[in-house]
Amino acid sequence: MQTRLEEILEKGQEKVPYGKTADYIPELGRRDPNHLGICVFTKDGKKYQAGDSQIRFTIQSISKVINLAAALEQRGFDYVFSKVGMEPSGEAFNSLVELDLTSSYPFNPMINSGAIAIASFLQPIMDFEEMLDFSRRLCMDPEITLDEAVCRSEMSHASRNRAIAYLLESKGIIENDVEKSLQLYIKLCSLSVTAESLANLGLILACGGINPVTGERLLKEDVVRVIKTIMFTCGMYDGSGTSAVYVGLPAKSGVGGGILSLADKKMGIGIYGPSLDQKGNSIAGQEMLRLLSKELKLHLFA
Repeated sequence: MQTRLEEILEKGQEKVPYGKTADYIPELGRRDPNHLGICVFTKDGKKYQAGDSQIRFTIQSISKVINLAAALEQRGFDYVFSKVGMEPSGEAFNSLVELDLTSSYPFNPMINSGAIAIASFLQPIMDFEEMLDFSRRLCMDPEITLDEAVCRSEMSHASRNRAIAYLLESKGIIENDVEKSLQLYIKLCSLSVTAESLANLGLILACGGINPVTGERLLKEDVVRVIKTIMFTCGMYDGSGTSAVYVGLPAKSGVGGGILSLADKKMGIGIYGPSLDQKGNSIAGQEMLRLLSKELKLHLFA
C-alpha cells in the first residue's frame, strides 16, 4: 500500500500545474499550489501516508459533512430535510440562482445555501466551541483549531454568502440571527485540518459512526447512511456525477484543497492539494482518488 500511494502521489503531481489556488479568498490564494498529500486509514488500524499529509489547511466545505452530522443528531432527519433538499443542484457551490428562481429551499446540504441553512439550525443549540469539540472527536484530531487569518479573510469577502443568507431568511428558512448563523458557518469552514484528519473522519464514516480505535459510537448508523449517500450524489460540487462515474466513492471536497472520501467498511481517505479545477475541486486530488479507487477496485459498482 505504501508503495502504491507514493506512485499515485507522483502521478497526481503531474496534474498540479493545470489548476490554481482559490485566490478569490486572499488567504487561500497564498497557499503553495505544489503541496500534495494523501493518507489512507484502514479498518484493521493501519495508516499509510505519502507527501504533504501533515500540512494543516482549512477544511472549508468539508465542514458541511460535520455540520450535517451535528444537525441530524441534534435536530433529526425530518426537521433538517423539511427545509433543505437532498438533490444535486447542477449549479456552482456558491450559486443562489436556483434558490431564488426555481426552489424555495436549498437543493442539498453540500452547497453553500444548504450549509448556511444547516448552520442556522445549529446556532441556537451549539456554539462554536461545542462544534469545535465535535469536529475534533470526529476527526480524531485534538489539534484542530480555528485559523483566524483565513476566518478574517473569509469574513471580509463574504458578500455572496451574506446575500445567500439573507435570501434564506426572506424565504423563512433561517428563522434566527442571520449574522450569527453566517459567522458560525464561516468559522467552521476555517478549521485547520490535515489529510490525516480527513482520513480519520472517513474511517469513522466507513465504520458506520463508530470510532474504530476506541469502539465509541459517535454518530447514529442512520445518520451516517444519509451522510454517505449525500456525499456520493452531491459532495464534489457540480462535478459530483463525474466523480461518481470515475471514482465511485462517497467524497466531499473543499476549496482549501481537501478531499474527504471513504470505502465503506474498508478505509477512510484524506487528500490535500490546493491547486483546484474550475469547479473548486483539487485537480491532483481527484486524480489520486480515481487511481486509488481503480487500483484497489473500490468503486461501489465495480
